[in-house]
Amino acid sequence: MQQYFVWDLDPQIFSGMSVPRWYGLLFALGIVSGFMVMKNMFHSEKKDTLLVDRLLIYVFLGMLIGMRLGHCLFYEPETYLAQPLRILKFWEGGYASHGGFAGLIAAIFIFCKKHTDISLLWLLDRVAVSSMLAAAAIRIGNFFNSEMIGRQTDAPWAIIFKAIDDTPRHPSQLYEACGFLVIFILGLIIYRKSNYKPKPGLLFGLVLVLGFSWRFIVEFSKENQVAFESNLPINMGQLLSLPFIATGIVLILATSRRKESLS
Repeated sequence: MQQYFVWDLDPQIFSGMSVPRWYGLLFALGIVSGFMVMKNMFHSEKKDTLLVDRLLIYVFLGMLIGMRLGHCLFYEPETYLAQPLRILKFWEGGYASHGGFAGLIAAIFIFCKKHTDISLLWLLDRVAVSSMLAAAAIRIGNFFNSEMIGRQTDAPWAIIFKAIDDTPRHPSQLYEACGFLVIFILGLIIYRKSNYKPKPGLLFGLVLVLGFSWRFIVEFSKENQVAFESNLPINMGQLLSLPFIATGIVLILATSRRKESLS
């Protein structure tokens, strides 16, 4: 009989205490790690690193609000539109990464409106690469929480999440985390190979295409998060990934044409 790895970690770091939780710790670690990378980028390009500290507040709030609204409006709209004040109850849980990325973009747009000396695409390129490191940490946090679980499988690397049931499942959270980490490393390589001056929009476009394409693929190994997804040709995570992928393709093509026009 196949022996599977059993995951039975308490999501609370200290038993009997509601906080801190592993998910929160990894979320914070991801954000901090991403901004350490950002500071290094600003330093390498001789930019004021104090701007990164200010940007952190914008990005954190944008991601948090976007993740919450994304879940409430796309995954449980009937519940939250009937009781809109429940949207403000962040402590109840319920977050969507697509909404978080949209909130991240909105926050950067607002930041650049205030700091007009910084180009929107310039900043989006660098934040996009850093965000993949944060996204990988957040997915590991989902794994620690035994949430966003995969479908049943008899693959030798399947994991039994004891908090859910005794069924061996795909560790989909780790699939995503590994993919995001690879995209992060690839983005850094391109950034450094370009002598810290990639064409505006290129890295942002690549992260959108690669990150959300990988998300689209991994969704095939996941359980649906809400019941109505069973009636859809593809699940909500895949549907929400398509606009990001399309935007990334447009950015990459625009960057390519800009190169051709200069040659």
